[in-house]
Amino acid sequence: MNFRIGIDLGGTKTEGVLLADHPTEPLYRHRIPTPRTLGYEGILDGVVDLVRLLLQKMPGTDGASIGVGIPGTISKTHGRVKNANTTELIGHALQADLEERLGQAVYVENDANCFALAEALHGAGRGGRCTFGVILGTGVGGGIIFDGQIWSGAQGIAGEWGHMTLDPSGPACYCGRRGCVETFLSGPSLERSYREAGGPARSAAQIWAMAAGGDAPACQVVRAYESRFGLALAQVVNLLDPDIIVLGGGVSNAPGLAEKATTLMRPHLFNDEVATVVRRHLLGDSAGVLGAAWLASSNSAA
Repeated sequence: MNFRIGIDLGGTKTEGVLLADHPTEPLYRHRIPTPRTLGYEGILDGVVDLVRLLLQKMPGTDGASIGVGIPGTISKTHGRVKNANTTELIGHALQADLEERLGQAVYVENDANCFALAEALHGAGRGGRCTFGVILGTGVGGGIIFDGQIWSGAQGIAGEWGHMTLDPSGPACYCGRRGCVETFLSGPSLERSYREAGGPARSAAQIWAMAAGGDAPACQVVRAYESRFGLALAQVVNLLDPDIIVLGGGVSNAPGLAEKATTLMRPHLFNDEVATVVRRHLLGDSAGVLGAAWLASSNSAA
């Protein structure tokens, strides 16, 4: 029996799963708060303790592969974390530190890549040679899967759709630039736009529901969101031309968003046909941690 451990290291929670024969149904799962107040060492301790807990749950002593998804990237130049919105990780050799503490190989990948891998192998992206996975949540990210393997690129930044520029004069982004896709299409950006349009503080899901009910500021904000979504997604199709795009993250559950995607992209495509299929995720919040568990089976992290 092949055992796989997957860890999804997030900004507020860290989740771990133990997989065996079934690719998407864990033998055991456990979540802990991510101890960001304790800094990098505290986060490292939390991941190590979670892995050891999962190892103890194995029905045997054969060992398990270990994969970790992080909200950032391991530099291919110096082996340290970069581009992480969990900033405590930046500049640290997380993969090397985990391997030293655990005494075995640990595969570390960007969390959006893990999401895309899980959906391509076992979810809504099955059947396509090229799948692009999209995260529309607190942040915006993406991952590219070719023939069941992550394409991370020469610098490990392939698929970073959230930091393509939609408007150079747009809102400031944490990355230091302005008008990134993330500043328009993340959940918090939608909520901010609604407040700027004169509405009270509401969640993204509430704003979408209010738009369906005819609330004028909500309708205005949702229309603008859909327009930018179509433009941003069309840039991916023009460049990558994937077979399937899978939408994940909380905003992806907005009613009609996946269904309208083809229509929203069409005006911006360099083609008179739209063959790319856009689907909502199938694996839900578990996709990232499941993809992390399957990293050892993908040549991407080798």
